[in-house]
Parts: sequence; C-alpha cells; structure tokens
Amino acid sequence: MIARVKLIAAEAVRSLGANLSTTFAAITTVLIGMFMLGLVVGLGSWALSLSDHYKKQLVVKVYFCTTLMCKTEASPDEIDKVHNKLIALHQVKTVRFISKEEALRIMKKQRPDLVRQVPGNPFPNSFDVIPKQGDDIDAITRQLNPLPDGVQQICPPAPGTKAAASGIGQSCNRITHRVLSVARYLWIVVLIAFVVLLVSSTLLVANTIRLSIFARRREIEVMKLVGATNWFVRGPFMIEGLLAGLGGAVAALILLLLGRTLFLGHVVHLNETDVHAWPFGLHVLIVLGAGLLLGAAGSGLTIRRFLQV
Repeated sequence: MIARVKLIAAEAVRSLGANLSTTFAAITTVLIGMFMLGLVVGLGSWALSLSDHYKKQLVVKVYFCTTLMCKTEASPDEIDKVHNKLIALHQVKTVRFISKEEALRIMKKQRPDLVRQVPGNPFPNSFDVIPKQGDDIDAITRQLNPLPDGVQQICPPAPGTKAAASGIGQSCNRITHRVLSVARYLWIVVLIAFVVLLVSSTLLVANTIRLSIFARRREIEVMKLVGATNWFVRGPFMIEGLLAGLGGAVAALILLLLGRTLFLGHVVHLNETDVHAWPFGLHVLIVLGAGLLLGAAGSGLTIRRFLQV
C-alpha cells in the first residue's frame, strides 16, 4: 500500500513537471478564484459586522405625557407601571430612564442652536428600550399598543396604527426598517456571491484540468487495458488537482495578506471597535480548504468520462 501511494504521488509530480502549461493554467485559475473568494469572505464578514453594529443602535423610545402634550403630566406611578411592563417583555434587553432634565442637557450638547431660545424645558420624561435583537423592535412596539396610561408616544410606533401613519411615526418607521432591510438583504447578497463564486471556480478548475486529462487520454486507455483500476488511474490526477489547488490557494493568501496590510487601513476608516471582519486565520482555513477541495473535485469528476474503456 505504501509503495502504491509513493508510485501514485511520484507520477503526479512527474506529470505536473511534464505539463507546465496546463499546470500553470490550473494554478492561475485557482489563484483567481480563491482570491475573489477571500475578498468575498473578508469584505462580506466586515459588512455583516457593520450591519450588526447599526442594528444594536436601534432602540424603542417611550415618551411620557407632559403638560404640553396632554392635560396632565405622567405621574411616577404611571412611569413605574410602564417600566415594569417593559422589563417583563422577553424581547427587551435593558430599559434606561431619561428624565426631562437629562434630555435637555443632551440636546444642549448635541444641538445647542435648537434650544438656545426655548423658554423652559419642553422635553418629556422617556425610556430608551434596548432590544435583545434589532429585529425585535416591531414585537416590542406591538405589545405597547394600545399605549399605557401616561404614555404619549412610542418611536417607532406599532405597525398599522394611526401613530405609524403620522409624520413622526413614518420617519421612525422609515429609519428603523431601512436599517433592518439593509441588514437582511446584505446577508442574502453575501450568501449568493459566495455560492456563485464557489460554483464558477469549480467549473473553471474542472475545465482547465480537463485539458490536461484530454491530452493524456491515450495514456489512460493503455493503463485501463493493462488492468489498472479506476482509483489507480484517478489517483495521480487527484493529487495533481490537490497540488494545483494548494499552490493557487497559497498564492491567493499571499495576495490577500499584502492587500490586507497595504490597503485595508486606507479603505476602512471606522473607530467602532465592534466592527471587524472574521479573523485572518479563519480566512486562511477557508481559502486553503476551498482550494484543495476544488482541485481534487475538479480532477476526480473530470476524469470519470475517460475511465470507461
């Protein structure tokens, strides 16, 4: 068995050296495919991390009544009842109370021009409700409809309500659902790009290796006629495919590492610490595994038509 494996490996290495043009074509094809695959994995995982970052910033704002909004201001008991109702929802992660004094201080810091000439404090008490997942926004707002006593408005409002059709409600819904829809479609785009690239790379590698096998079809026929088994014939070609896939994948990783070192810092300028692509070590495993798989599968599947003698 060991001698047979050594013979098959030696034949594969000899064949690679004897057919340099097709070997170079196969390695180059794998290089292009794996480089594009590495780009899709890297940029796609970074984009998905960015969408998760923005989804984490989605909150439900619960505004309480003031004398400007209602006849009477929300009482402490009404605020406590709403707080207890919010923390009882399983979609809610945390609830933060924003007093009207704190709201005024925040606005003075963010937009001092808007509140410079305003007499008194027009801001209401409110809750910032942080969901466990960004997709839980609508579920939380639906469970707060109809509005509890003392609550003037929630943002975004529950879908299908009169508040959702108002100007403020439409603005809240538009911003929230735009973030969620972009994140959802981004997953679909990255997945489709990954599958299409993987399939196209497999076909390119298979067609390139098919040229090498077709040029040696007489040799295969002779081996079959003298009693060689299908796996004995297929073995050297599969090892050729593995070596070609490995060579192309390693070359692609070198280019990806250079691009990551030289260009990534100039392209991505974000100070957010939670936005990042997958670790480069995981990229290495994905690209190497895909390159080896493409090379072996391309050789093994292509040679099947020449084994029937």
